[in-house]
Amino acid sequence: MIKQAEEEKTVLNNKRKQIQGATLCLILYDILAVNAAYFLALWIRFDCQFSKIEPKYLMTYVYFVPIYTILCLIVFRGLRLYHSIWRFASYSELARVVVSSAVTGVCHTILITLIFQRMPITYYVFGMAIQFILIVGVRFSYRFILLERSRRARKAEHYHNVMLIGAGTSGRIILRDMDRATESDDRVCCIIDDDPTKWGKYIDGVPVVGGRDDILANVEKYHVEKIYVVIPSATAVQRREILNICKETSCELKSLPGIYQLYNGEVGLQALKNVEVEDLLGREPIKVELREIFDQLSGKVILVTGGGGSIGSELCRQIAAHAPKQLIILDVYENNAYDIQQELKKKYPGLHLEVLIGSVRDSRRIEQVFAKYRPDIVYHAAAHKHVPLMEDSPCESIKNNAIGTYKTAYAAMTHGCKRFVLISTDKAVNPTNIMGASKRLCEMIVQTFDYMIKAGTPEKLPLLYVHAEDESGSMGFAKIPDQIKTEFVAVRFGNVLGSNGSVIPLFKKQIEQGGPVTVTHPDIIRYFMTIPEAVSLVLQAGGYAKGGEIFVLDMGEPVKIEALARNLIKLSGLRPDEDIRIEYTGLRPGEKLYEEKLMEEEGMETTPNKLIHIGSPIAFDHETFLMQLEVLMKKAYDNDEDIRAYVQEIVATYAPA
Repeated sequence: MIKQAEEEKTVLNNKRKQIQGATLCLILYDILAVNAAYFLALWIRFDCQFSKIEPKYLMTYVYFVPIYTILCLIVFRGLRLYHSIWRFASYSELARVVVSSAVTGVCHTILITLIFQRMPITYYVFGMAIQFILIVGVRFSYRFILLERSRRARKAEHYHNVMLIGAGTSGRIILRDMDRATESDDRVCCIIDDDPTKWGKYIDGVPVVGGRDDILANVEKYHVEKIYVVIPSATAVQRREILNICKETSCELKSLPGIYQLYNGEVGLQALKNVEVEDLLGREPIKVELREIFDQLSGKVILVTGGGGSIGSELCRQIAAHAPKQLIILDVYENNAYDIQQELKKKYPGLHLEVLIGSVRDSRRIEQVFAKYRPDIVYHAAAHKHVPLMEDSPCESIKNNAIGTYKTAYAAMTHGCKRFVLISTDKAVNPTNIMGASKRLCEMIVQTFDYMIKAGTPEKLPLLYVHAEDESGSMGFAKIPDQIKTEFVAVRFGNVLGSNGSVIPLFKKQIEQGGPVTVTHPDIIRYFMTIPEAVSLVLQAGGYAKGGEIFVLDMGEPVKIEALARNLIKLSGLRPDEDIRIEYTGLRPGEKLYEEKLMEEEGMETTPNKLIHIGSPIAFDHETFLMQLEVLMKKAYDNDEDIRAYVQEIVATYAPA
């Protein structure tokens, strides 16, 4: 260790000596250059003949040399011309050389005139200009030599031809970044832009070869291996159209995410991201009213159940950004809870955060959490969501989804929670699987709580329990308060891209393994939205709550899962059915070809956000439902194998596949 430290110290000392030596050489050059500049100016003034220079001017110049040398060194040092790394010289260094030449030139003019005599006008003008050329030339020539050496080295080795799409400001920045990148083996060989006035012209020596219709032809002509899409100002539809053309090539695709990158000065090679399948959906970014969300979350105690899951964790991220008084995360799976805890601690060090482990099925744990923290708002995201797994374990779906929701809602009501927001799914509409039916039960539970509270009969809501000691009341559950202000609502949406258990992570894994990519049916379709988009709408929908609503998020146009699989294969630079095989496995138990967002009987109301709608509740007998729910809980905890039949009696729209 000691020997290694000594070696490192020796290397460091050698580097310091090299830097000091280079700085000394630069100082000596500057002394020669500033004085040579004005001698050359005098020589040019007298027709480039030394014998014609008048002795009085020559002697004045000679006497002023020491004064001017000291002046220049002081100015150059003050403007840090000896502290820059000139291999990375840019506009800042150029500006400082300009300022130094101007300052020393003005001082030269004033001092030589006052101390000695007035010199010819051309002496001052030419002297300043020649000095600038000599000073800036030696500094930037070092960088030019390094760049040229790098270019030649890359030409000697194998490099990747890159097509740049976008000849605007961002495109020029990326092009120059690549030119400066000494370690990159990428080279822009052509540029595509839809502006016809740019066709046939050059940017830094690279031709603009045409518009989007010329992409495929020029990929072949220039043997392009990578395509960089740098059009941050393009609409989502325009980006989709261009990317759909690009994915027909076998090129690696990268893209600049958005125009905010340009505004924030983040444009550069490091800002380029791999093109993801959501970029091909072509939907404009969803907009929410951030002020409304901030007003409803700021200063509130907020509980997120299932806070470690895909939706729950994103809820936590966005809530944390809106200054809550306290954020409580409850999850049964400690690894996910730990991950989001560490992420939020790092990003929001001032956040009052509590991360708790517990199950929504445990009424005593839920009671304990609500009694201690008394949340103002609850986002109930805890649920079993995997359709095939729940088909194999239907009782677990009922215990966790339906009974867990009831227990959490009951605790929210008895402990003064102002709003309870259930995260539901489009699989609750005309369900064909037990998971969807269990989520429909959750929606009915939320509507029943709202109905009983508004009817003034909350005492009819039973306290569901499974422990013998709970029956005697020895566990000390809170009593129903006289005044209940809890608003119970549900928010229903479809699949989210990249969530746990969704098809996209599965497809990516299958592609990495060389296939096949498994699709259940060639005609199966689903609605998709990104996780942040869905959560933003959930938060805003909560602000519209008055109680009892089922908010339905507009998921846009449905997407064929087969097309999704093919696009992912193409984005990986491979060819469907050739490099990666697509295999159809058949619909899984309880799976539908398509999902619906609303039941046929439900109407549709609008909200201030056109992407958030309200479905009119379907009427059902709430008191009968509560009695059925108690029986259902007993059947679930008895692991009754015929539980689907009883669920079908409660949820009239449930038709098991």
